[in-house]
Amino acid sequence: MTFSPNDTLTLISPNDQLPYNSDDMPLKLGVMASGSGSNFEAIAQAIADRQLNAKIHVLIYNNPDAKAATRAARWHIPAVLLNHRDFASREALDEAIVQALHDHDVEWVIMAGWMRIVTDVLIDAFCDRVINIHPSLLPSFKGSHAIQQAFAAGVKITGCTVHLVRLEVDSGTILMQAAVPILPNDTVETLQARIQMQEHRIFPQAIAIAARL
Repeated sequence: MTFSPNDTLTLISPNDQLPYNSDDMPLKLGVMASGSGSNFEAIAQAIADRQLNAKIHVLIYNNPDAKAATRAARWHIPAVLLNHRDFASREALDEAIVQALHDHDVEWVIMAGWMRIVTDVLIDAFCDRVINIHPSLLPSFKGSHAIQQAFAAGVKITGCTVHLVRLEVDSGTILMQAAVPILPNDTVETLQARIQMQEHRIFPQAIAIAARL
């Protein structure tokens, strides 16, 4: 499976469900999260509900206070803390991440609210198998504070995008998107909550799409 940086895949509706084939080997996932872990839990729930044929082998988190670790414990999923402050460079952190993923027999890397820029150390180790979710309709509003960027631009529609990870931030192949209107009385907080609802819907489906390519 090889893509050029400008590839964009045909999208399906967030209401569509890909068929669950229990005869297929479950995808071996490693999830990376820095914060609350709501997308991590959405993926775990989709697996439990037989909407995604996969198993989360490990959660890697970089913030000692991340609530994602508590969610992992609730799901009886191993969690590994790799505090980025303990590493001299991004590459050194990614080397430790790759080792932890290999130690847990991971084949697909899912960045679910991972608030660190990754390097070619991780991307090359899992070529075309690193997936990220971003709170905008890419290619609009790349990088940090995407929801605030959408407000500042005065757009009427934003949303979220699941994409493959490339060295250039938020530039990889788009797997799936969901649009979210910006309402007249929206705040950053209310819009973020509605975008997160769509993230939880499309992320498991996008993982299944990536595995079928």
